[in-house]
Amino acid sequence: MAHFPPDTTARGGPSTVKAVLGPTNTGKTHLAIERLCAHSSGAIGFPLRLLAREVYDRVRAIKGDREVALITGEERIEPPGARWFLCTAEAMPVVSGPHAPAFIALDEAQIGADRERGHIFTDRFLHARGREETMLLGSATLEPMVRALVPKAEISERPRFSTLSHIGPRKLSRLPPRSAIVAFSVEQVYAMAEALRRHRGGAAVVMGALSPETRNRQVELFQSGEVDYIVATDAIGMGLNLDVNHVAFASLGKFDGVRQRRLTPAEMAQIAGRAGRHHKDGTFGTLSGGHASEFTEDEIFAIEEHRFAPLTHMYWRNPEPRFDSIARLIADLSMKPDRPELKAAPEAIDLAVLRKLADDRLADGVKGAGAVQRFWETCQLPDFRQLGADQHARFVARLWQDLRGGYIGADFVAARIADLDRPQGDIDTLQGRIAAIRSWAYICQRPDWVLARDEMAARARAVEARLSDALHARLTERFVNRRTSVLMKAIGKDTALLKVELAQSGDVLVEGEAIGRLDGFRFRVDRDARAEDRKLLLAAAERHMPRLLALKAEKLVNEELGDLVLEDGEVRRGGQAIAVLEPGKYRSAPRLLLTKELAPLDEAKRAELADALQMWLDTQLQALAPLRLLEEAAESAETGSEARALLLTLIDRNGTIRREDGGLAHLPADRRKVLRKLGVHIGALDIFVPALLKPAARAMLSLLGLDRRPLNPGMESVVTLDGKAPAGYRPCGKQAIRMDMGERILRSAHDARTKSKARKFAVDHALGISIGLTEASLVRLLSQGGFKAQPRTDLAEGAFGPPAPHLYQWRPLGKDRQGGPRQQAHDKRTPRGKKGQGRGRDRDRPRTNDRGAGRKPDHGPARSSGAFDSLADLLR
Repeated sequence: MAHFPPDTTARGGPSTVKAVLGPTNTGKTHLAIERLCAHSSGAIGFPLRLLAREVYDRVRAIKGDREVALITGEERIEPPGARWFLCTAEAMPVVSGPHAPAFIALDEAQIGADRERGHIFTDRFLHARGREETMLLGSATLEPMVRALVPKAEISERPRFSTLSHIGPRKLSRLPPRSAIVAFSVEQVYAMAEALRRHRGGAAVVMGALSPETRNRQVELFQSGEVDYIVATDAIGMGLNLDVNHVAFASLGKFDGVRQRRLTPAEMAQIAGRAGRHHKDGTFGTLSGGHASEFTEDEIFAIEEHRFAPLTHMYWRNPEPRFDSIARLIADLSMKPDRPELKAAPEAIDLAVLRKLADDRLADGVKGAGAVQRFWETCQLPDFRQLGADQHARFVARLWQDLRGGYIGADFVAARIADLDRPQGDIDTLQGRIAAIRSWAYICQRPDWVLARDEMAARARAVEARLSDALHARLTERFVNRRTSVLMKAIGKDTALLKVELAQSGDVLVEGEAIGRLDGFRFRVDRDARAEDRKLLLAAAERHMPRLLALKAEKLVNEELGDLVLEDGEVRRGGQAIAVLEPGKYRSAPRLLLTKELAPLDEAKRAELADALQMWLDTQLQALAPLRLLEEAAESAETGSEARALLLTLIDRNGTIRREDGGLAHLPADRRKVLRKLGVHIGALDIFVPALLKPAARAMLSLLGLDRRPLNPGMESVVTLDGKAPAGYRPCGKQAIRMDMGERILRSAHDARTKSKARKFAVDHALGISIGLTEASLVRLLSQGGFKAQPRTDLAEGAFGPPAPHLYQWRPLGKDRQGGPRQQAHDKRTPRGKKGQGRGRDRDRPRTNDRGAGRKPDHGPARSSGAFDSLADLLR
C-alpha cells in the first residue's frame, strides 16, 4: 500500500465527495485525470494493473517523470517526492486527514459487488478520502449504494457520448473490420484468434494474465491497423481505450469461480460499451455458428438504453482485523457487516490459504501481533499462476519458511529469477514463466521481505520484459499472418492504389510483404507459405501480376528491340516484321511466332524474348477483353446451344450483327439473361457488345486484321457516310450512327409512344440533333425502327417554340424468323396461329418496319468458329 509524503502546498477548505456515474464512453476517467492534475497531489485507484499503467503514462507526460508514481502489486515506480500516484485498488491509500493526498478517485467502484475482489473496492469506497476532493466513478447501478453508504456525496450522471446498437449475430468470417471478439476462456481466445488468422490475416490477443508490456504491444498491433481484429477476455470492459467499432461475444456465459452462469445485462453492457469511441457510434452482437446464445429482447433494450437493475448490496470484509493470534485474525476476517447494504464477502483465496496454513504445523510458531500480521501479509500473495487454494497454499508455506527468519537472501531470489529468465518455449510455457516472475516481482516489492530489494525488483522487471517480448513474438507468429492481412485489405482496392513492387532479387512485394517471386515470366508462391494461405496468395498474384509482368516485359523488349508497333497481324520494328501472329485458342488471343530476323539469337535468349513479346502483346490485347469473355462463354456447356449459336455469330462478326441474323426466335428467355451478363445488348435493330464499340477495341480488331470494314478511329456518335458504313455503325441516309446511340434514340421514341397512348404522336428530336444527326437522317433512322413519319402542318408556333415537324405512327412488323425476311403482322398470307407467327415471339424489341430487313448483311463472309482458320486467314 502506498504511503504519501506530507503536502506542503495543501490548501484549506472542506473536503467533498462526488459520485460520477454513467455507462462506458462518458469520459468519467478523463474527468478524474483532469481533476487529479488540477490538485497539488492525488491518487487514483484502478481495477487493472494495465489501466493504471496506461493512465500513469498519460499523467507522466503532463507532470513529468519525477512527479508521478505507479504502484501496483508487482511494479513500483516511486520517485522521491512524487505527488501524483496511479495505483491498483489494492495498492491505493486509505488514509485520511493531513497525510492524505488532496485528491483521491476510485474507478469502477461498482466492482464492490464482485464476489472475489468486491470487499477491497468496498473498503476504498467507504474509507479512501482525499483531503480536498474525492471522486467515486462507476456505473449508474451504483447510485443506491452511494445514497445509502455515502449520503453526503454529490451525485452527477453523465450520458454516453455515442449510441450503442445491436446488429445481431455475425459469422466470424463476416465480422466488420475494427471488431473486438470477447471470449471467457484461454482456449476460446486461442480458437477465435486462430480462425481470424486464417480468414482475416490475424488478430491481436489481450488477456488479463498478460504483462503490461505484452498487452501494450498487442494493442499496438490493433491500434496501428496492422490487424483489424482483437480477441480479448472480459478484462477489455474495464476501461481499456481501443478504437473498436463492433464488439462480438463468443459466449454470453462465464465461470465466476463458483459456477457457470449467464452474464448480467450490466456486465454485457460494460463489455459491449467498448464499441464506439467518443462521438463515434458502436455496435454489438454475438458470433453465429458457435456456442454463443443470442441476446434476449430485454437484454438488448437494457444495453442500448443503459437501464439496469440497481445494486442491492456490496461485499464487505473487516478492513482492520486484530493480530493477537491467527484464530482471532480469522474470526475478525469472517465477521458479518452491520449494515443491510453490506454483505459478508465470500471466502477469497487469501483467507482460504490462511485457513489451510492455520492447521499446518508451521503455524504453531506464529506468535505475537507482528508475526501474525507478517504471516497474513504472506498469505495475501496473489495467485498469479491460477493454481487454486491448495497448490497456492504450498507455495505460500515455502515462502513463509524463508520469511519467518527475517529477509530472503538476495542470492536465493536472484537464482529463482535467473531460473525463469528463459525466453524459449511456446505461448503456454512463456505465460507460466511470466506468472511465476510476477510472483517474484510482487515479493520483491515488499519493503521488508527481500535483501537488496531495489536491485532484485529491477531484475524481476527486466526478466518480465524479456519474457513479454518473447510472448508477444509467439502470439504474433501464431495469430498474425501479416502477409495474409495485407492481402485481405488489398482485396477490392484499385490496383493502382496498392504498393506492388518487384525487387531486384525477383521477389514480388505487396505492401512490403513478399508473396512469391518471378522466375522469368512465371510467378511462384513463396515456399514458406502455409497450405491454407496458398490459395489467397495465388489469387493476389492473379490480381496484381499482369501489371508487373507487363512492366518486366516492356523493359526487356525496350532494352533488346526498341519501339514496336502492331500492324496488319504483325509485330513490326522500323517497318520490318520481327514476329507474326498465328491462330490461338481464341480470335482475341493470337500467339506470336518470331521471324527469321531473330534466328541468330541463342535458344535461351529467343525463348526469353518470345515470352517478353507475348507479354507485351497480351498488354496490347486488353482492349479485347469483352470479346474474350464471349469466346470463353461460347465454350461453356452452361451457355446453352441457342445462346452459343448467337455468340459464335457475334464473335465471328466482331461484336456487331443485325438483329435478323441473331436467330432470336429460338432463344429462350433465360438464355437472354445469360447474354446480358456477358455484356450483349439485344436492340431494336442490332445486336452488339457496347464495350466493343470503344475506339481502342475497334482499333485493335483492325490492327489484328480481324475486321476489314472501314474504321472510324474516334468512334464518334455520328459520321458522314461516304461509301460503306464503318464497323459498329448503322447507316441512316447520308449519315451513319453508332449502334448504341441509335438504340438510345429508338428507345426514347418508344417511351414517347408509351406516354402518348395516341395513334399518332410526337417524338422529341433533341437527342438526335444534339449528337449531330440531320433531320432527314433522324427520320430515316426512326423509319428503320418502325416509326412512320407524317409531316405536321396543323399547328402554328406556340409559346414554347415551334411544334414538332413530324407526327409518327407505329407500324410494327411481323415476328422474326430464323434465316428469312420478316413479314408484316397484317399479312393475310400467314393465317393467325400458323407456323411462323405467334410462337417464339421476340419480346426484347419493338417490331420494326425496316424494308431492308431481308437483305444480305455486309459483314463479310461468316466463319464457323471463333478461332482463326489459318495464319493466312488471320493476315489476309
